[in-house]
Amino acid sequence: MDNATKHELKQPDKFVALTENSIDWAKHNRGTAITRGLTIAGIVVLLIAGWSFYQHRSAAASSALGDAIQTYQTPVATPGQELPAGMKSFPSLKDRAAAANTQFQAVADKYGMMPAGRMAAYFSGLTYMEEGQNSSAEATLTKTASGWDSNVAALSKLALAQLYQQTGRDAQAISLYNELTKTNAVTVPGGLAQIQLSELYTAEGKTDQARQILAQLKDKDKDSKGNPGVAAEIATQKLNPQGAQAPGLQ
Repeated sequence: MDNATKHELKQPDKFVALTENSIDWAKHNRGTAITRGLTIAGIVVLLIAGWSFYQHRSAAASSALGDAIQTYQTPVATPGQELPAGMKSFPSLKDRAAAANTQFQAVADKYGMMPAGRMAAYFSGLTYMEEGQNSSAEATLTKTASGWDSNVAALSKLALAQLYQQTGRDAQAISLYNELTKTNAVTVPGGLAQIQLSELYTAEGKTDQARQILAQLKDKDKDSKGNPGVAAEIATQKLNPQGAQAPGLQ
């Protein structure tokens, strides 16, 4: 064996040296090592527990929201109207809205930080509107409209615009419709906001402005293949209602 080989064999393996140093450190700092290990293990356990807790609360929130929506969809029956045995009903839209509002508000209060809770808050504002409690509706919808959940915010702004319109504040409604047109949220596409705006102008007697909006929608709302989108089809029907009815008359 030559001298160079002997010299190489005498050099400590870096990996072995590192391992030995680590073991030696652990021996002399056993308490610290155990503490650090337990700390890491504790963090992992807390993360898992936190995620499980969130999943559990999320499922509970979704279930509670589903129950409230079911109440909101319960049929309204006129006095004397026959219903299938066991079917629940409400005597009026206002009564149904009041019952659903109580449930929506409870979900929003308990699960406000979760998606289901934020959606429940929006429905709470909507049912306040149906009850005729405009002040409570406006306060609730204004809050959800300013939230970070863009989809719930868009729905809330649409409902607020309708509330403004119902209470004679057309200028504020127009401002929100124009904002929603630019936002083009998943829950409130820009085309839908434009259609609502055109209906407001029509109600005001500003038919030229309404038709201008609809004409632009008809020409510009296209899908990826160049076919008319949903908003374009609605705009076409509104621009030519007689033509839309013609096929059914043939």
